[in-house]
Amino acid sequence: MSDITAATWTTHVGGERTELPATIDGIRATLPENQRATFDAEIGATPADELHLVLVGWALSATEAAAEDDAVLARLRAGETVGRPVDPEAGVA
Repeated sequence: MSDITAATWTTHVGGERTELPATIDGIRATLPENQRATFDAEIGATPADELHLVLVGWALSATEAAAEDDAVLARLRAGETVGRPVDPEAGVA
C-alpha cells in the first residue's frame, strides 16, 4: 500500500503555490495539539459527501489562507468590487 500521508492538494495562498496534506492523518499532524480533539470530533460527525469540504477547511487552517480571506471580506465590506473586471464587449462581469 502507498504512503497515504504523501497525498496532497495544491492551491495558492498569498500568491504562492502551497501543498496541503490530503489525508485525515496528514491534516491532523499539521494541527496544534490543542485543536486535534476538535478536528477529530468534527471529522467523526461529518457526512461522507461533505468530508472533502471539511478536510480542506482544516488543511487550510494551518496556512495564512484565513487571514487572506479576512482581508478580502474586509475589502468587500468596505464597498470594493473584488473579482474579474467588467468586459463591456462581452456584456458580462
